[in-house]
Amino acid sequence: MIQLHTVPTPNGHKVSIMLEEVELPYEVIVVDLLKGEQFAPGFLALNPNNKCPVLVDPEPVGADEPITVFETGAILVYLAEKSGRLLPTAPRRRYQTLQWLMFQMSAVGPLQGQAHHFIRYAPIEQSYAKERYLNETQRQLRVLEHRLGEAEYLAEEYTIADIACWPWMRSLSMIDIHLDAEYPAIDRWFRAVGQRPGVERGKDVISGAVYQIPPNLHIPLDEESFSNSFGERQYADHFRER
Repeated sequence: MIQLHTVPTPNGHKVSIMLEEVELPYEVIVVDLLKGEQFAPGFLALNPNNKCPVLVDPEPVGADEPITVFETGAILVYLAEKSGRLLPTAPRRRYQTLQWLMFQMSAVGPLQGQAHHFIRYAPIEQSYAKERYLNETQRQLRVLEHRLGEAEYLAEEYTIADIACWPWMRSLSMIDIHLDAEYPAIDRWFRAVGQRPGVERGKDVISGAVYQIPPNLHIPLDEESFSNSFGERQYADHFRER
């Protein structure tokens, strides 16, 4: 059975949604980032970048040994190819899918993630950083609004690109951005995707209550938890010794 090492974040929920959509059996292994479980040798053997989620498939198609995949874009492509679903084979649709998947991986996730960090977790007020990343989040939303104003789904049909973006749209309310008030095309798409049975099952595999946090609420972390989540602990001792 597939093992999913994961956390209750938009990136974690991308993969649980995908697994539910393609109906592959899987086991959830929760990683406690605040306690630093992502730095354990066993986890680093799966992902040397100490990030979640990570997928381990003991029965991959066309291989004798288990396959481990980290980075959610790669995981979504892997599961699409394993299942033969949600990644079109026709070239135009396939590369539409992959380009919107890469847009999420390179822009939506990293930069919206920074907005969340400086609004909700940063230990000191940093107005420039908050404004910078909120503005970039809004710019990306205008890109998505334009696209979804001309197509039902990002690649015209429902694909892994929609699965990649949907959990990040779900988290916008935490930074006081509301789709129904500002982005009607995204809101239409968001509601349609959210009604899919696979999305309904996969979105709350771990602690869906996290999405009920009031907008712009600052979440204080103690020094150890902050270092585990955002610091430079990994390999620090190794480089100090050099």
